[in-house]
Amino acid sequence: RPPRDGGIRYRGLTQEQVNILPVDYEIEYICRGSRVIVGPKVQKCLPNGTWTDMNQLSRCLLVCSRSWMSLENGRLALQPPGQPVEGTVLHYSCHAGFLLEGFSISHCTKLGKWDSPKPLCVLLETPHKKLYIGALFPMSGGWPGGQACLPAAQMALDLVNNRTDILPDYELELIHYDSMCDPGEATKLLYDLLYTEPIKIVLMPGCSSVSTLVAEAARMWNLIVFSYGSSSPALSNRQRFPTFFRTHPSATLHNPTRVRLFQKWGWTKIATIQQTTEVFTSTLDDLEERVKEAGIEISVRQSFLTDPAVAVKNLKRQDARIIVGLFYETEARKVFCEVFKEKLYGKKYVWFLIGWYADNWFKIKDPAINCTVENMTEAVEGHVTTEIVMLNPETVRGASNLTSQEFLAQLMSRLGGKNPEETGGFQEAPLAYDAVWALALALNKTVAPLRAKGWTLEDFNYNNKEITAEIYRALNTSSFEGVSGHVVFDAQGSRMAWTLIEQLQGGSYKKIGYYDSTKGNLSWYGNDKWIGLGPPADQTKVIEEFRYLSQKLFVSVSVFAGLGILLGIVCLSFNIYNSSIRYIQNSQPYLNNMTAVGCVLALAAVFPLGIDGLHVHRSQFPVVCQFRLWLLGLGFSLAYGSMFTKIWWVHTVFTKKDEKKEKRKHLEPWKLYATVAVLLAIDVLSLLIWQIVDPLHITVEKFTKEAPKEDLDVLIQPLLEHCSSEKMNTWLGVVYGYKGLLLLLGIFLAYETKSISTEKINDHRAVGMAIYNVAVSLTAGYFYICSTKRPHSVIRRLITRGEWQSEQQDTLKTGSSNNNDEEKSRQLERENRELQKIIQEKEERVTELRNQLAERQALRSRRRPSVQNQNSVSSSRAEPPSYSPTTDKQSLPASFSNSSNLYQDEGKLSRNNCHNSRLPLLYK
Repeated sequence: RPPRDGGIRYRGLTQEQVNILPVDYEIEYICRGSRVIVGPKVQKCLPNGTWTDMNQLSRCLLVCSRSWMSLENGRLALQPPGQPVEGTVLHYSCHAGFLLEGFSISHCTKLGKWDSPKPLCVLLETPHKKLYIGALFPMSGGWPGGQACLPAAQMALDLVNNRTDILPDYELELIHYDSMCDPGEATKLLYDLLYTEPIKIVLMPGCSSVSTLVAEAARMWNLIVFSYGSSSPALSNRQRFPTFFRTHPSATLHNPTRVRLFQKWGWTKIATIQQTTEVFTSTLDDLEERVKEAGIEISVRQSFLTDPAVAVKNLKRQDARIIVGLFYETEARKVFCEVFKEKLYGKKYVWFLIGWYADNWFKIKDPAINCTVENMTEAVEGHVTTEIVMLNPETVRGASNLTSQEFLAQLMSRLGGKNPEETGGFQEAPLAYDAVWALALALNKTVAPLRAKGWTLEDFNYNNKEITAEIYRALNTSSFEGVSGHVVFDAQGSRMAWTLIEQLQGGSYKKIGYYDSTKGNLSWYGNDKWIGLGPPADQTKVIEEFRYLSQKLFVSVSVFAGLGILLGIVCLSFNIYNSSIRYIQNSQPYLNNMTAVGCVLALAAVFPLGIDGLHVHRSQFPVVCQFRLWLLGLGFSLAYGSMFTKIWWVHTVFTKKDEKKEKRKHLEPWKLYATVAVLLAIDVLSLLIWQIVDPLHITVEKFTKEAPKEDLDVLIQPLLEHCSSEKMNTWLGVVYGYKGLLLLLGIFLAYETKSISTEKINDHRAVGMAIYNVAVSLTAGYFYICSTKRPHSVIRRLITRGEWQSEQQDTLKTGSSNNNDEEKSRQLERENRELQKIIQEKEERVTELRNQLAERQALRSRRRPSVQNQNSVSSSRAEPPSYSPTTDKQSLPASFSNSSNLYQDEGKLSRNNCHNSRLPLLYK
């Protein structure tokens, strides 16, 4: 439907065709007479049957006279911005030294006329003397804070100049330039400010890097430097910057708040990533000192210049969880694009950022990154910001007679309806406003002291130290209520303020608390929200879990051991009961009794071997260790010693020369018992020495950490209690060496006496077979353990598994507590080898391309003389028939056909001519 007093223009259609319009067809609204279109002028037909900009109404309105839109010796503000049509409001004001005659507000009516006459600015009879402030406002760059800070400063200047009680004889005038937050650009602008008339009484830079440059140079010109947007801690150095003040608190004011939050959430391990600029480096140095005093460790510290990709990967590799990020807004988008790629966000991670970014900084499209708005929104969710309180939360009227809300309303009017979230420096605008008021009040305070000394403010020049000293004293003692809160400066010239704590929840920032670092008071709202069940852990939580012997296995083995002990007792009883039988007597029954007793003792060792921390207290565990050792040692000595004694004496008696056999056929039993006693005495002596010199004690061994089945941010640290001593391997080597030699000797003797038959020891063949069985069993067990290459894996299969252990970890690798470090080292070595391989391939490719380029240049140099000869003969500028772009292109090597545009026609050059396979090489 056409707007009132207007119509619709259809292009290229007849009257019959306008009833049904095709998709993508555009219609144009036109107005009659002198009316103009307000709203969409052109609408397009969409595939769904609707039009673009359906929610915006197009109207035909009359235009009011544009002569009202200029005011000599004054300024005006147009709301809303655009053409002066119905509903437009003009606000008039005059420059300092002029008086407004007429109405200060005029409305454009629907008749196309203003509702009040045009006002005039009349010169006052007594013009004020001007004092000039040289200002640098960054309208672009890393921090475009001047977009809102400049209008705020101009607001303050207008109010100050209209006040009769503040500098009544003077007018403050702002001379400002765009520093682009660039020290190089600021150097040139500072030169212009200092060497161009008029003389500036104060300098007002913004941006820490620019303020550092200006403040360091200003001392040579005896100038006070007053910053509204510099947070670098380095600027608090009074020896380096003796005339510097700022309404923006130092960035170090964030650090006490951060430390307090770390303590609140129980974090003792953090990581940092910073942009390599002085402001962030000094802030991080201060943070490092504060966390060290609080007992908090900075485990990872990364930095970057322009590309944060490697730094973010290092944070991921080193398992950083609580991360403090210090960088400007443009670099913040680069960082979190890499954070999204590395999955360094979610319920396991918390990021701490600076709070002076724009509220929608992560939604701004940035050609420097390749992440979507959705990717960025997902990556930044849940991060915490600490921000200096820059707007007074209380409704109080300060020195400017404005509340903070009234200030915001007037600032929005000056911004012309711009979105605050898209206006750089909107949060810092109150600081710029209060900076002008602090300067005005300080200059006003110096008028009387200077008059007493015969000076005036207009007498200031770059060599007058007395006026500078008076301004310094006035600023140093400043104290007033501003729209940003109470304005007062510390000994270093920095603002003292509260800190606001916010958290990004659902794509928007929510206030979760305030912190007063001067008193250490934390005001907490309790509305912090986390992706997981609560604040994440600062590192993977390791739960120590003792592993015990499986009770089913213990009971089963104990039953079999009990049966063996019962069998040993039966055999011992049988042997004692039938000791008078000749056949039993010829088998040396006392030695048989020792064998039975030894077997019973060895089997009885099963019970203390199965007793662990599940059954006894740690203080009683060494006693269990002693029982294990003595039962096994004495049991083996008695059981094997008695069998060895039999086979030894059979070999001694029946393998000697024939003339000595008759003398030795009479076997004396006490010698057999003495042999067993010697073997037993050796064992007892060695065990006594072992327990006296290096007694057994309980030792807890750590195995490889295990991941639970559930998605929990924990690792299970399996622990196993066992008996050990300081030189366990040495003692075991001595005992095993002695027993092993004894076992080998027994095997040899059994082999030597296998064909001997005697009635004195009638069971020596069975004894030999028993010795073989012992040797085979021990050897098989040894080779089985060695074949696994994990001696403890046998033990690990016997311990009870935790309920969190995954099914894939049935055969676990054991190791010490530094296995994780070893694994990381191996991973870095693998990555290093891969990178070396890639570099080698790239170098080979570069060499190949250089050779091809050299060949191509040689070919062109050979062709150039012939082409020049033909050009000298031919009067036309046509190319020779033998040379054409097509044939020349075909003669190129394959690697240059798509990747190089050096030999292509200019008309065909486009981005599509770059082959994807050449991108890595071009990047390098």
